[in-house]
Amino acid sequence: METPYKVDKPWGHELIWAKTDRYVGKILHIEPGHVLSLQYHEKKDETIHVLRGEIIFRVKIDDELREMKMGEGKSYHITPLTVHQMEAVVASDLLEVSTPEIDDVVRLEDRYGRV
Repeated sequence: METPYKVDKPWGHELIWAKTDRYVGKILHIEPGHVLSLQYHEKKDETIHVLRGEIIFRVKIDDELREMKMGEGKSYHITPLTVHQMEAVVASDLLEVSTPEIDDVVRLEDRYGRV
């Protein structure tokens, strides 16, 4: 598929603006109050950066799910096997750069019934 292209999601959408065999670049648009899956990736390594808005970022550290508010200009590196989740406080746009395994998602919880 030629880039850029949009993928609609129940929480907003992804704009995939770069896709190669070595990396993927996305902009995630999350509508206010919507939550992405509580998930982890077996191989995918990614970094998120808040371009606009504010999110609650949840990450499992030492068997505890911790919450942190992230606003514009904040970034977080998510290594493989790290359990994480994002929730938009207001309409938010996140830049995501990752390794190319875009289908590598293990969902632990999902508000929208996806497996």
